[in-house]
Amino acid sequence: MVGIISSSYYRKPNFGKKGNHPTAVTFHHKNGFVSQLDVVKSIKKILKHEFIDCGYRLITKYLNRDGYQINHKKLYRIMKEEGLLKLENRINRSGSGRKFVKFRKVYTSRPLQCLEMDIKMVWVPNVGKNAYLLSVIDVHTRRILKDYFSFNIKQKHVIELLSQLFDEYNYPESVVIRSDNGSQFIAKSVREYLGLIGVQQEFTHVATPEENAHIEAYHGILKKEVFSRFDYRTFGEVQQILKRFVSFYNNERLHGLLGRITPMEKWNSDKHLIEMKKLTA
Repeated sequence: MVGIISSSYYRKPNFGKKGNHPTAVTFHHKNGFVSQLDVVKSIKKILKHEFIDCGYRLITKYLNRDGYQINHKKLYRIMKEEGLLKLENRINRSGSGRKFVKFRKVYTSRPLQCLEMDIKMVWVPNVGKNAYLLSVIDVHTRRILKDYFSFNIKQKHVIELLSQLFDEYNYPESVVIRSDNGSQFIAKSVREYLGLIGVQQEFTHVATPEENAHIEAYHGILKKEVFSRFDYRTFGEVQQILKRFVSFYNNERLHGLLGRITPMEKWNSDKHLIEMKKLTA
């Protein structure tokens, strides 16, 4: 009589939000459908790990590995409701006779094609001075191959570390190792040693840490996820923390640029491309 179409007349208003209501359960491949409380418990269990401090996207991957069928959007909502979201600090990447870096970005196709090494200072409170950490990373897999922690790092320590590393593999002649222009790296004895075993050495230009980006990023991760979070006092405590973190970093920490897998998973998937004398953990 008043000209209203029947669908409008019989329509019941919905005063809530548009769209479907979020599901209250999540599927787990082993336990079937579980409640949101179970998901939150699993998230908190992951975040309790002494070295894990990541955002919701990586947490999603950890849950997927644990058997949950959940996407990052749903996890974001759950973590936001539970107050578990955290802002992530991002790492900004914005001599005579020495060979300097020609190409800033490194492209690799196999492990042990390009390595990077660097030294980071670590403050030790109970003695009131810095110790030094020398780390070597494989660019292709992001695996930390070797490290050395001491109050003093001389050229002989660099040679000893590298000799241990290269003694473990039948490395190709084309392997390149990058470093900055630290006195330990530009030392004549170090360059002669690398030349003797057939390893090419190249140096970054002054004030260009981005040319050594992978090892710089790793040391940045150490600063963010270890040294700024742990209350340590002694050299021995730092040494034990570093030992645990390297194992975690290589075997458990998911790496975004590797496709959200661990460095060891990447290493094991590509290890057939190199001939190894012995496999190290």
